[in-house]
Amino acid sequence: MDTRLLDVLFRSEKRKNILLLLQNGPLETAELLKNLNTNRQALLPQIKILENSYLVAHYEDSYELTSIGKLIVSRMKTLLGTVDLLDTDIDYWGNRDMDFCPPFLLERIHELSSCSIVKPSLVNLYEINKDFIEMCGRSKDLYFIFTFTHPEIPPLVSQFIERGMNTHIIITRELHQKLKKEHSERVQRFIDSGKVRYYIYQGDIKLFSFTLNDDCMILRLLTGDGSYDYKQTVCCKPHAIKWGKELFDHYLKDSTLISEI
Repeated sequence: MDTRLLDVLFRSEKRKNILLLLQNGPLETAELLKNLNTNRQALLPQIKILENSYLVAHYEDSYELTSIGKLIVSRMKTLLGTVDLLDTDIDYWGNRDMDFCPPFLLERIHELSSCSIVKPSLVNLYEINKDFIEMCGRSKDLYFIFTFTHPEIPPLVSQFIERGMNTHIIITRELHQKLKKEHSERVQRFIDSGKVRYYIYQGDIKLFSFTLNDDCMILRLLTGDGSYDYKQTVCCKPHAIKWGKELFDHYLKDSTLISEI
């Protein structure tokens, strides 16, 4: 893509919005004017630029993307989504260890653009996210990846079992050894319930924790130097939930089911 076409795409907010509006199909001039909240005198010169760049075609009073336009917009939407995600907190994303994310999901990181970065207040710093736990009550299946132990987790797992929820937990080899040494009886009871499935991941998990229910995903990521600063990436949109389930499945395929602690 040469510089001139890049200018066409990104030097005008109106041209960018026209292309995004047309991605779902042809629109008449009146519909474009209404959606863009503009007038014909302001719209038509921008349309002309897009036509001259072979991105938009004009038929009577209707406009639609050309084949080249569809190709460009599909990539542009991904780029804009990625930029929107990073713009929420560039210092946060720029200082995360992104090696937790496999390449095929990193390419789709824009699917998390609706997520928010949350830092718990000092008084809640060490507590499990209560909103997430409340949402768990509406979920059939729960998914967790843990690299640490927390005193609130065992009672919560007991509650999940009582409610008949299926709980899937991936842990590191190091955490497995700790549980085996300090909490073997309790973990075995969880496994014997038939509602909890524990897995050991065979490689390194380069995140602090991952939690997923039907309505929300929370990522607690490590910083670039491997430390943890308590910030949470909270995602509660369907496309982000789907992305999160694929992340869990990525770790699951290289994990071993534990039937006995």
